[in-house]
Amino acid sequence: MIEWTVIWPFLGVSMLLTIAPGPDNLFVAAQSIANGRKAGIATALGLCTGLIAHTSAAALGVSAVLYGSSLAFQAVKYAGAAYLLYMAWQAFREGREPTGALAVPRQKLSSLYVKGIVMNVLNPKVSLFFIAFLPQFANPEAGSMIAQMIGLGLLFMAQALVLFGLIALFAGTVGHRLWSRPSFARVVGYAKSVLFAAIGVRLVFAER
Repeated sequence: MIEWTVIWPFLGVSMLLTIAPGPDNLFVAAQSIANGRKAGIATALGLCTGLIAHTSAAALGVSAVLYGSSLAFQAVKYAGAAYLLYMAWQAFREGREPTGALAVPRQKLSSLYVKGIVMNVLNPKVSLFFIAFLPQFANPEAGSMIAQMIGLGLLFMAQALVLFGLIALFAGTVGHRLWSRPSFARVVGYAKSVLFAAIGVRLVFAER
């Protein structure tokens, strides 16, 4: 069982880590601006769903295997980078479309939800972060370490979902106002392309 004295410090650190500029919140913001607030929330749900895999892996020790195996780490890393670069290419094609073609709803919420899951699961840095972060707030004398780490992971997911949701609402509101400008759709397509490509390249050079 998680000790009460640990919960608030854990949530405080988790919130700071979540709102710090990074691939996940930038991804949520980009989708919200491009596709609306509901799209940002769907993306946030996908990203947080992906955290279930990382929490389970950290609690069960699978992340330790990933950390110890250079081959496994590289395989997951390059798969994630390839997926991000593929999304960058799709976004680039959006930017080349005539402005009028981009004025309609662009992506299904289910598709964005799945993209959020895949992007999160295929980022080995998240697994390594969880295996390094969660145990710091677990106490072997307080009961099962697995149960504590799963509980902490769920808390992290909950606060991340709330903060990502707020980012989605804010970015979606800004995007809604900007969509009235004829050239904005093209700018969004190219901006998303650069963002996804930058995250993908960063992942390629990520070290354990």
